[in-house]
Amino acid sequence: MLSARTVAASGLVTAALLALSACASGTGANRGDDGKLLVATTVAPITSIAAAIAGDKANVEGIVPEGTNSHTFEPAPQVAELLSTADVIFVNGLQLEEPTKELAQSNMKSGAEIVDLGDEVLPEDQWIFDFSFPEEDGKPNPHLWTDPTYAAKYATVIADTLAERDPDNADYYRANERAFVKQTEDLADALRADQKTVPDGNLRLLTYHDAYAYFARTFGWQVIGAVQPKNFEDPTPQEVAALIDQVKAQQVPTIFGSEVFPSAVLEEIGRATGARYEDTLRDDDLPGEPGDAEHSWLGLMQYDYITMIEGLGGTAENLQALTVENVAPDEAVYPQ
Repeated sequence: MLSARTVAASGLVTAALLALSACASGTGANRGDDGKLLVATTVAPITSIAAAIAGDKANVEGIVPEGTNSHTFEPAPQVAELLSTADVIFVNGLQLEEPTKELAQSNMKSGAEIVDLGDEVLPEDQWIFDFSFPEEDGKPNPHLWTDPTYAAKYATVIADTLAERDPDNADYYRANERAFVKQTEDLADALRADQKTVPDGNLRLLTYHDAYAYFARTFGWQVIGAVQPKNFEDPTPQEVAALIDQVKAQQVPTIFGSEVFPSAVLEEIGRATGARYEDTLRDDDLPGEPGDAEHSWLGLMQYDYITMIEGLGGTAENLQALTVENVAPDEAVYPQ
């Protein structure tokens, strides 16, 4: 089995080759003297949220290729070119993208700014430490975007920033923010309705990666474990045995893996417990292709919530009924 670190390293090689190709061809970026703000972002969900707010009034370009482990991502040297020309750099923060942030700090142009979205919206006394992010390491779980209430707050920070830097288009950014926040509220309402169909006691998650801690706190779920430990290597046999015992004791019907990081460990736990192994959950890899409506933060979360609800014995009629559409033209560059 390939470890997460091996997969991440492979992704970095691919990212570097793509970046070199983009620089050579001149087709890999939204850069240009068109008078628009140039906005750099990190992981794809943040790129999508920023694109929803920016629309066609600012250029948005992502940094972290989809399918890459954002925790271990090391930006290729070519990323410095984007960071040196960007007006605003939106990072998730909460110590998720430190190498990218350090590169930005070393290369950003005069007057540019780095905005740590997570640090802006989450007070330190609300940080969550857990299986993959133990308190002794000092790094909190950074996955706020899987909770729609925090995604809405991200959108507000992005709109505030763009409106301040581009006041001529402030009303446009504010309108897009309102439309995006409405989408997050509709998603949250549909989730709350559908999770009532899950049998009592089944709102429990065993996942490959600790990406749903804030979501669980907001919506009353329980994260019972994560297979991926803090060092991104495979868990020990003792840890696997403990998870098997826990799944059996709590009669967890489905355990959730990631299509980006296949896990033989989760398959083993499924065989040993009789739980179904669902291997298509996504943390930051958007469904579909760039330009598709589902290739978006909303498409990502709708897919994940439906997958979790149905996997735990519920029905997802309200989530499935939601229309996934872009708030504004998505002209962002998503690195592949």
